[in-house]
Amino acid sequence: MSSTAELRRTPLYDRHEAAGAKLVPFAGWEMPVQYAGIREEHIAVRTGAGVFDVSHMGQVLTRGPEALAFLQRMLSNDVRRIPQGGAQYSVMCREDGGVLDDLFTYRLAECEFLTVTNAANHEKDLGWLQSHAGEFDVDVLDRAGDFAMLALQGPNACSLLQGVTEGSLPARFHVVLRAVAGVPMLVCGTGYTGEGGVELLLDPEHAEDVWDALVAAGAAPAGLGARDTLRLEVCFHLYGNDLSEQRNPIEAGLGWCCKEQTGFIGSEAVSAARREGTTEKLVPFVIEGQGIARQGNPVLGGGEVTSGTFSPCLERGIGMAYVSSARAEPGEHIEIDVRRRTRPARIERRPLYQRKGA
Repeated sequence: MSSTAELRRTPLYDRHEAAGAKLVPFAGWEMPVQYAGIREEHIAVRTGAGVFDVSHMGQVLTRGPEALAFLQRMLSNDVRRIPQGGAQYSVMCREDGGVLDDLFTYRLAECEFLTVTNAANHEKDLGWLQSHAGEFDVDVLDRAGDFAMLALQGPNACSLLQGVTEGSLPARFHVVLRAVAGVPMLVCGTGYTGEGGVELLLDPEHAEDVWDALVAAGAAPAGLGARDTLRLEVCFHLYGNDLSEQRNPIEAGLGWCCKEQTGFIGSEAVSAARREGTTEKLVPFVIEGQGIARQGNPVLGGGEVTSGTFSPCLERGIGMAYVSSARAEPGEHIEIDVRRRTRPARIERRPLYQRKGA
């Protein structure tokens, strides 16, 4: 593992340190895992509003006359369906269908798109995109150093943000240019918690001012620990755990964002997996009784836990695991080896948690 001296820091590092955050290595960055505590931060997001520093994420700008055609080849979803000012989730695959990354792409103009990459995959993604760009009249540019990125999430996030924003906020899966706390930025109607809210992309020089304004308006600082428990309650995938180059999107339950008719790289393999079925499927589960399963814990009879945690809202152990497709239906019972103790669990439907009235 990299030493602390080798880790990169976001523009908000001083704010995290001053707030007493516990800082840990993550994807080559020194990131806050918690402030007041994971449970407290999790509940703050589920009941009010929390703000996350996600400036470790990467950005790639694709522009040019054939930007649309290029991304249609590179991304699994139907990029033609993104309106100007719209956003779309997709995966990027190898020829064999293995997932290179899962991504959000924003259409900023007719021939200009901004794609957000996972931190650990940014250089790999950028290289993959640029290696295929020569077939198209397009520029593929690294913009990871141009943005700080904040995620403001929770049922009160948008009303809180509106108080410090000039103009209306974007609808879900849309993006607009707005001034927040006097700072121009992209305000995106996306997130990773299962709650309403936005993600903000802005000049790193102004990140501290905007962070201060959001905290002063009532947003609770939240770290990567709560980000993980929140996303797992709603069964959002984490690359490196639930997704990898060894897994295809069909077995990962992401067939909904794959439109094979567009001819994206890997579409033939994905189509075959959809048609023929897969040996294993990714399923969410709830532990019955005590115990918390973790990544790597074996599922008895075949399979493995990819993500596991304690759910602050459900007050029990939850997770996701790859299991045999023959026993991947909701209601099925499985057993998990948690440090040589067998823990019974039940496969459930997605999401594991949903706020009443949401």
